[in-house]
Amino acid sequence: MLRFLYRTVPGRMVLKLLVHPRVSETAGYYLSSRASKWIVPYYIRKHKIDMRDIDIPAGGFSSFNDFFTRKRITECFDVTYGHLISPCDGLMSCIRIEGNTVLDIKNTRFTLDDLLKDHELAGQFRDGTALVFRLTPADYHRYCYAADGKVLQHKKIKGRLHCVRPIALRTVPVFAQNSREYQVLETESFGTVIQMEIGALLVGKIRNSSSSSKRGHVGRGEEKGYFEFGGSTIIILIKKNKICINENLYKRRNSDGEIPVHMGEFVARAEEER
Repeated sequence: MLRFLYRTVPGRMVLKLLVHPRVSETAGYYLSSRASKWIVPYYIRKHKIDMRDIDIPAGGFSSFNDFFTRKRITECFDVTYGHLISPCDGLMSCIRIEGNTVLDIKNTRFTLDDLLKDHELAGQFRDGTALVFRLTPADYHRYCYAADGKVLQHKKIKGRLHCVRPIALRTVPVFAQNSREYQVLETESFGTVIQMEIGALLVGKIRNSSSSSKRGHVGRGEEKGYFEFGGSTIIILIKKNKICINENLYKRRNSDGEIPVHMGEFVARAEEER
């Protein structure tokens, strides 16, 4: 289906209809209705989702989105001072920002200016590091703050929603078109950090807490929000010479160079601790 949508003329015509706001709204309404409950057991079986630590409501989930935004009963977070944690479950890529390129995934390049829509802010992160967390359908879709800090800026960027599956990344500049939301945080251990959420095809809704748009202090491990159904990605931008990646993680890399991580896991430490 993805090959048809992105690599054929008829497919692109269908895609234009799929990404129309009204189609997205209709899909979102259905997935949040009781009529979508039948999808839940099928989805669990298909993606082999472990439900042992999931908080299941009395009477079961009321809709597919109720299941998709499920909560765990327990969470575990690294609390060591000077550690950056993974904001979510997913596959992490560590990319050095060089020149005018922020990241290069599946042959698609994204500039900092396109990503942030703020030329001055983008300039602060050149030669820094981008940590890209790609959530798969089976992953837990709630996410937290990766570091303690003070919120300096909050920004929402509207965009046309496109799928973030690898085949789409090879065809269109996805992050330049997707809706996204980010905060600029001033942290004690890592200096100025940006944490960004990116929506995707059809629903792909970013549901951040109301407090996340306010300036104030946020805590590492504090829930920031969740994604409703749709592909989703989180990006963390760190300035030059501010972090060292946890070297033990590289042993887990898959054939695409991505590292499986869990929310709250130690992924990097402050540079000065080397």
